[in-house]
Amino acid sequence: MSAPACDLRLIVPLDLPDTDQARAMVDAIGGAVSFYKIGLELFATDGMGLARALKDQGKQIFLDWKLHDIGTTVQRSAAVLADSGCDFLTVHAEPQVMAAAVRGRGRSGLKVLAVTVLTSLTDADLAEMGFSETTRSLVERRIHQAVAAGCDGVIASPHEAALARAIGGPDFLVVTPGVRPDWAARNDQARAATPAEALRAGASHIVCGRPITGANDPAAAAQRIIAEMAAS
Repeated sequence: MSAPACDLRLIVPLDLPDTDQARAMVDAIGGAVSFYKIGLELFATDGMGLARALKDQGKQIFLDWKLHDIGTTVQRSAAVLADSGCDFLTVHAEPQVMAAAVRGRGRSGLKVLAVTVLTSLTDADLAEMGFSETTRSLVERRIHQAVAAGCDGVIASPHEAALARAIGGPDFLVVTPGVRPDWAARNDQARAATPAEALRAGASHIVCGRPITGANDPAAAAQRIIAEMAAS
């Protein structure tokens, strides 16, 4: 039986210490994956250089920078990143931040995604941070604010994917981290789900990292997840 085709709904985070290891991981995964997330770990080295190199190879790139600053700074940063040709950019889901990022990206193809509540956080964590809302209530409010600000989608756990889909509509991007197949450890993800569960709930894309990048055969692990996605 042939391996499952590449599925652009699967995003693999390159959460590795340096760009050499990230490039090696992309090579190890090969043609099984064509969408990669570059986060803060690589931001501290040459993350943008890696992003441009992968774009030159025909890959899609998700810049998980989680921008959070005054509006002017966010707007200018989004404008610079829009010129990079990358595909997704995250910002924190605060109204001024989201609106500034949307202004900054202008008419480019860069999609602005609002981070609602980190998937590692529980209701108890929010209470400790001073929030009176539950995770679901806070996510719901932030999804409505993201839509009002003109964002293209949100980052939400699989547990809130259906809510995001219902509020955002059929074309809204719902990107779900915290995706773990049954055969993998959940690690630090408090609100996780399997790939099939996330897609059935309304996710447009899933982010799955350690089950692939920590596997002895990353390409085979990615293909296994793609097969699960196809059967969802």
